[in-house]
Amino acid sequence: MDQVTSDFTIAVHSLVFLAYLPDRMASSEEIAHNVCTNPARIRKIMSCLRKSGLVSTKEGIGGGYILSANPDEVTLAQIYRPVSQGKLKPNWCTGDPERECQISSNTQVVMDEIFDDAEIHLENYLNQMTISSVLEKIKQCR
Repeated sequence: MDQVTSDFTIAVHSLVFLAYLPDRMASSEEIAHNVCTNPARIRKIMSCLRKSGLVSTKEGIGGGYILSANPDEVTLAQIYRPVSQGKLKPNWCTGDPERECQISSNTQVVMDEIFDDAEIHLENYLNQMTISSVLEKIKQCR
């Protein structure tokens, strides 16, 4: 689940940073410096956000990323979906569906349902917050 948390957090941080710099391009190096990660990771995450229409890009000198959506309207769920949706469920499966033991053969099915429901609840919660609301909370931390 670390990948869900870190990719999502990096995506939110990056978009909040771009919202803080309205109408200005920021390079992957500049965003990476602010996020405290490497530019390649930023480019990977920003690619997902670009495909979702949340950022625009410009290549070359003076290029980079710019927020292409209204930060008052972009919810955290809109960021979560392209970056982390489906990753809440762990890759490792417990038990063995081929065993005769009811616990071993069915635990994974039930856990999958639990994680699917948890993701729905998480997205509903994230729909209540926007990039702007996160930026405002950050500004209140001073």
